[in-house]
Amino acid sequence: MKPRKIRKLLVANRAEIAVRVMRSARELGIRTVAVYSDADEAAPHVQMADEAYRLGPPPAKESYLRGDLIIAAAKKCGADAIHPGYGFLSENAAFAQQCADAGVTFVGPSPKSIEAIGNKVNARQVAKKAGVPTVPGLDRAAKEGEDLSALAKKIGFPVLIKAASGGGGRGMRVVREAKELERNLREARGEAAAAFGDGSVFIERYVERPRHIEFQVFGDTHGNVVHLNERECSIQRRHQKLIEEAPSVAVDAKLRAKMGETAIRLAKAVNYHGAGTLEFLLEPDGSFYFLEMNTRLQVEHPVTEMITGTDLVKAQIAVAEGAKLPWKQDDLAPRGHAIEARITAEDPFTNFSPQAGPILGLTIPSGPHTRWDAGIREGGAISMFYDSMIAKLICWGTDRAEAIERLRRALAELVIVGVPTLVPFHLHLLADERFRKGDFHTGFIEKEFSMEGIDRPHLEEAAAIAAALEYRRRRQETPQVNGGNAGLPTSSAWRVNALREGLRT
Repeated sequence: MKPRKIRKLLVANRAEIAVRVMRSARELGIRTVAVYSDADEAAPHVQMADEAYRLGPPPAKESYLRGDLIIAAAKKCGADAIHPGYGFLSENAAFAQQCADAGVTFVGPSPKSIEAIGNKVNARQVAKKAGVPTVPGLDRAAKEGEDLSALAKKIGFPVLIKAASGGGGRGMRVVREAKELERNLREARGEAAAAFGDGSVFIERYVERPRHIEFQVFGDTHGNVVHLNERECSIQRRHQKLIEEAPSVAVDAKLRAKMGETAIRLAKAVNYHGAGTLEFLLEPDGSFYFLEMNTRLQVEHPVTEMITGTDLVKAQIAVAEGAKLPWKQDDLAPRGHAIEARITAEDPFTNFSPQAGPILGLTIPSGPHTRWDAGIREGGAISMFYDSMIAKLICWGTDRAEAIERLRRALAELVIVGVPTLVPFHLHLLADERFRKGDFHTGFIEKEFSMEGIDRPHLEEAAAIAAALEYRRRRQETPQVNGGNAGLPTSSAWRVNALREGLRT
């Protein structure tokens, strides 16, 4: 389909990323359209949009994964384009093709590029042809019921089972013994099918103690491709990223140029346009292996924006309209350091168990070079049907030390009442000397880091405050602090003071 000016943009996603996309679209004078499930009827992304259309019940397979309903909404409202955000249908080649067939611009790469590189099995094959080093493993999807024990032994345990479609740690399992292989294959297939609508998996050798380094690439439809430097994503648990930084302390200028050139070469091999990310495993000796390419915007894209002074969503829209890239490679040298903490509803004191429930109180940090990307506000709720992300807190500094201290300060200001969060974990991690020195790897959190000895928030007091806040909200009464009708103070200052005694989450 021939590119054209976008005047109305439907965002086929929810929560934080939907809000993020709409903000850039609004600055460009583009009208926005939200879609939502019944669980998100009053969500911020729905309220922010100029128009909103219901998709269906809360389960993703009945709402956000229904490409037919999304395209029907686009046609009904006259949207010129669809931005898929990340997750859900963002890396679905069939959906991108459906958009093209419907005469709607897909703000992302072409269906052909997604098909070639978005699927991890295909990506391995393309990478090998392009001369990009890959981890030894299976170069095709495993067949249902196929015995992979012989291959696993040949590769050498431990092995890693990975979903062929999608990312974010879904459908991923580390297997250290042959007897565990069949069960983990079955579980990985089921998880991948639920998350991405595709249960295909493959296996590769599990690399011990590497760093996870990814390169942001960007191409246009005129054959231009650049990289916007690397991001350090090694702080993770169960293959879910917790902290992201840019640039990486493990990558010097020479290695950055080498890895960046490799990333660009692979993107050009599939005629890639739009935003994409090449993920690599980096070993201590400087050798690296291609992991996968994400054919979409990443959760952690704000750290790249902060060190390069760019707006990746605006660039996505411009490329979708047929424009050339707004930058040359020399324009994109990293400036300063940025770090992002994912604020999720998980309990770090109970093995990061996901939580669900209402956000009854919220005090948002601010200050110099401090960014809060969120898709929920006070009075909203974390749903059991979706990811437990509450927000992303991103800080920039002139160097890594300043960025870390700024993030620590911002986290200390953040108050969330209603569900446990990762805030205590982040504060503990940022104070760890090994982290501050940059001495970590992808297994650091699970193997070498512990929350033992860290005081847990006073949950009983927090629950009492939360209950009082909810009671007040439901009664819709205005508290009277100094009158005969003693109520609860409403100011953010009160919440901060009340929670300083250990109620930070």
